[in-house]
Amino acid sequence: MIKSILPLSSIIALRFLGLFLVLPVISVYAANLESSTTFLVGIVVGGYALTQMIFQVPFGMFSDRMGRKKTIVFGLVLFAIGSAVCAVSTDIYTLVIGRFLQGSGAIAAVVTAMISDIVKEEQRPKAMATMGMTIALSFALSMIAGPTLGAYIGIEFLFWMTGIFALISIVILFKAVPNPPKITHTYETKSKFSIILSDSNLIKMNITNFLQKGLMTFAFMIIPMVLLNNFDWELKELYKVYAPAMIFGVLAMAPAAIIAEKHGKFKEILMVGILLFAVSYLIIGTSSSDTFFAVGVVVFFIGFNMHEPIMQSLATKYAKVHQRGVVLGIFNSFGYLGTFLGGILGGLFFQNVTLQTIVIVIAVVCFLWIVLIYTMPNPMKKKLLYIPLVDQQRQKAQDLHNIDAVDEWYINENENLLIVKYDATVTNESEIQDILK
Repeated sequence: MIKSILPLSSIIALRFLGLFLVLPVISVYAANLESSTTFLVGIVVGGYALTQMIFQVPFGMFSDRMGRKKTIVFGLVLFAIGSAVCAVSTDIYTLVIGRFLQGSGAIAAVVTAMISDIVKEEQRPKAMATMGMTIALSFALSMIAGPTLGAYIGIEFLFWMTGIFALISIVILFKAVPNPPKITHTYETKSKFSIILSDSNLIKMNITNFLQKGLMTFAFMIIPMVLLNNFDWELKELYKVYAPAMIFGVLAMAPAAIIAEKHGKFKEILMVGILLFAVSYLIIGTSSSDTFFAVGVVVFFIGFNMHEPIMQSLATKYAKVHQRGVVLGIFNSFGYLGTFLGGILGGLFFQNVTLQTIVIVIAVVCFLWIVLIYTMPNPMKKKLLYIPLVDQQRQKAQDLHNIDAVDEWYINENENLLIVKYDATVTNESEIQDILK
């Protein structure tokens, strides 16, 4: 499993590393460009997320039909072009265009879907957690490296690095990533797009991704501005707050993933993380010293990193095999919508409303968010049956549609296997085997 997912995880980690490297410093950088306003700075911070939001579902649908690798390559090329535009920009409007182009390479859902294709369902939680941890580690590295490299060699260089990372990822994709198996499925009405949009658990996960990413973007907008403007810090000193925040955040990741994945406590981990978001913003908004402010930043990143290893994994638990690209596309679109609005609204409110008022509103939103998650059941553990396939069983397999206890079934053509996912509390392996005789 590790050999299959590490190359894909490294691709998504390199892509996020490129995005995250500029995140701690981009608001300060954009504010000093020609024609800059606070509103336009907000667009620069969250602008890539607007095009990410728009293209997540089309990329996911295209990958379901035309293949994962082709879609990933196209997205990485767009991302590299956008990075180059950002690197050469000398005014705020060119930088905005570059950020939009970066976001148009919307491959996050496609990579996650490809991992789901390659890895067996029993191993998928570990695979998703591994991917989540590589993203979080790239996030942690960028929080320290971004401000340091930006201060000494220029933020323009960071954009060139992101483009180079995208090109390296294309090489990794063809050299180290195996092709996903060919899957045959038949779901009739169960595959309707409306079913995906009306699933209550997926709706709650989409809202969660929206709010989590929105609060993250707003945090990255205000943290450098407050430290530089209110507490007279310099750009090269930002690592002093980001480094401890990332260390404590990374330390929180493994216990959170283990408790969620191994013990089935997904919603409890989500609720604790949300509570930490509320506490962190209240500390940030009422800080009278940079030390107290830094504590709030640390608390925020602990909560954020508790969420990251489990979010994608939890979303895939509600997706059938033929819907993964679309489901994850919608899920990621909500996240990027939150990222975009976090930057835009952050720019507007930070200019016109006191920070103390903003954080009180955020705390209230977090309380309502916790109530929403409380109503979501932890996903049931399903069992999987792998049956070596003979020709007559292909027709018999259609009868599995009539069994409510069967969550889904599909055929791995590469290995000639019929895979049946079922609720073991309602039926058992023998009953399923009898249907196929």
